Amino acid sequence: MQYLEFEKPIEELNNKLIQARELADLEDVDASKTINDIENQILKAKKEIYNNLSPWQKVQLSRHPDRPYSLDYINALTNGDFVELHGDRNVKDDKAMIGGWGTIDGKTVMFIGQQKGRNTKERQFRNFGMANPEGYRKALRLMRLAEKFNKPVISLIDTPGAFPGLEAEQRGQGEAIARNIIEMTRLKTPIICVIIGEGASGGALGIGVGDHVLMLNNSWYSVISPENCSTILWRSWDFKETAAESLKLTANDMKKNGLVDKIIKEPLSGAHSEPEMTFKIVKKEINNSIKQLQSLSVKDLIKKRMDKFCEMGVVK
Repeated sequence: MQYLEFEKPIEELNNKLIQARELADLEDVDASKTINDIENQILKAKKEIYNNLSPWQKVQLSRHPDRPYSLDYINALTNGDFVELHGDRNVKDDKAMIGGWGTIDGKTVMFIGQQKGRNTKERQFRNFGMANPEGYRKALRLMRLAEKFNKPVISLIDTPGAFPGLEAEQRGQGEAIARNIIEMTRLKTPIICVIIGEGASGGALGIGVGDHVLMLNNSWYSVISPENCSTILWRSWDFKETAAESLKLTANDMKKNGLVDKIIKEPLSGAHSEPEMTFKIVKKEINNSIKQLQSLSVKDLIKKRMDKFCEMGVVK
């Protein structure tokens, strides 16, 4: 496992725990008390660190190299029966945006999500999770397909932003995102959005309009990343921690401001430390949302969705 800078105390204790267990095995001695003491120290350190994370530390945790990505969630939630669909029927298949059919406990749903890569080759292949216009048009095509068969849409959000390249702008990046936003507000089927990592700018919002918007507690959601905000305001990345604090991008901030509907509590050490447990928690929340939303008529579904987003930013 890789450790972030603020996780170093936990790494040191874990190394001590490994050494104690190895010593007990090699010397055939009873080290149970020592092992138990170290395990208690680890638990105490985890509580002190993870329960008091700064906004910038949460941003770092959302980018943890071991954190589950969209395909990890999809394969776990569907037990491997995911059928990926490709292409926008216009330009090409954007590898940064994935989507297709899958079943959750026997219920067929349409999955859409941004996918990052684990190594350099995969990251280049997936364009670091930054979709081009054809990626958002593919997502819209799949959402309309879900609407046709009256199946819920599950949107998994994890992107540093839409791809800002010249070619993307030439092919209508802004229009593609705006089109998705307006079409999602009036889609005649339930939409459940889950922010699993980074939720940056229009890149996230392009698949982020939903009846229920859920957010893992170590993810973030903002109009801009802390680094880019720092660059614009201070002409340097050195103030990214200050920017993260000022942007109010954490799950608690989003819930307080009415921009997400529910915070999904990750395991204490984060989703990267216990992915299987995280998958079970997310699956439960998605099932609850599907059950609630499928009881609504199409008219009520769309009205509630539009009302929710129209009320955002209104000071009462």
